[in-house]
This record gives sequence, C-alpha cells and structure tokens, in this order.
Amino acid sequence: MSLGNAIDHGPWDFPEKTNLSGKYVHLEPLSEVHIDDLWFYASAAPDSFTYLRYGPFQTREHLSELIADLSAREDQPFWAVIGKESRAEGWLSICDVYQNDGAFEIGSIWFAPSLQGSREAREAIFLLMCLGMDDLRYERLVWRCQAQNEGSFRAALNLGFKHEGTWRNALVYDNWQRDIAWFSILRSEWPLCRSAFKEWLSPENFDEEGRQKVRLQDLRRQAETS
Repeated sequence: MSLGNAIDHGPWDFPEKTNLSGKYVHLEPLSEVHIDDLWFYASAAPDSFTYLRYGPFQTREHLSELIADLSAREDQPFWAVIGKESRAEGWLSICDVYQNDGAFEIGSIWFAPSLQGSREAREAIFLLMCLGMDDLRYERLVWRCQAQNEGSFRAALNLGFKHEGTWRNALVYDNWQRDIAWFSILRSEWPLCRSAFKEWLSPENFDEEGRQKVRLQDLRRQAETS
C-alpha cells in the first residue's frame, strides 16, 4: 500500500511582506499610502469587482476601510502592484498558507483594467510564485477561482497551473450559487514553468508597442517537447 511521497521537511517559513521588483513591475506591501492611486482606478471600474467578495466602492472612505483591513492581516500578506505609470494599479496576496504541508495560494487579486492582461500583471504574479517556490521552497502552489469567472480560469491555465477539478455549488455570494475551480503547480513542475516564464518576460519577446511575440503557453509547450 502506498502512503504517498516520502518527504523530510519541517514547517516551511511564512512569506514576509517585502518589496519585490521585476523588469516591468514593483510590488510593495499594501498600505494606506496606496489609497489615492487605488481609488483613482477602482472608482472608474466598478465592474472589475464582480467576482470578488468586496467592492465596488461608493466612496474613497469605503475603499480606505478595506485597504486598512487587508494590509493588517498577519496570515495573508498583501502587495500593491506598482505599474509602468509608477502608480498602484492593483493588489494581490499570498493566502491559505499551509506551513506544515508546504502549500500556499496566490489569490484575492484585483487589477485595474489598465493592468489586466499586461506583462506587468503577469510579472506581478510571477514574483509571488518565485517567492514561494524558489525563496521558501514550497511544494505546492495553488490557484482558486469561481468557475464562472472565465478570465481567471483562462489566466490560471495560461500561467501554467493545471486544473485539478471543480467543486460544484461550493459558494453562495450575492444570492448566486457558484462553483470553485482548483488549479496547482507542483515543485516537480515548477522548473519548466519558471523557465518559460523567464523567457516570456525577456524584453526581446516584446515589440516596441509592448506586444508579445511568442505566447507564454507556446514557450511552455516548446520546453515540454524539447
């Protein structure tokens, strides 16, 4: 009878709130200093909160209350995403950290429309992927979204996550029953995923308008067959 995979490891370290920088984006621990920027983007895009448990916000004060809550969470570090305009254009977090099991999730993501689908958005997520998988050596990286959220579902697959299954009618929010889709990247899968990501983020992969030349999923597919 198999008991699984033998592993000799104590509790994994908890991710700390530190500044993280890439080629195109910078992450800072989320705080009240980002509220003006975030209000500028959030107030103009109420529909961007459809699949989140908070928002849209009627006033700057309502957003300020949420940022105060998110930034104070000790068990869920949040970062503000500083994009190419040198303004905070969104936030994301590491959540549901299982230190004894070596698993963590990237979630509670809100990106302004100006950030969505951009290389800055992908690099922001990649920076947290590297923090957990490279710096802290976690074994399992998780992505979870409402299955009805087609954008997040596609994003998970594009980023290299594998769909594990869907929990049906797992969530009731705003008087709607919704399904929860689960995805993961395992430590054995991470090197190929990281390599493709780094190649995709290379400046040579973008034209003068910032448009990609080769898709991330194609680079990953090439690496899988080489």
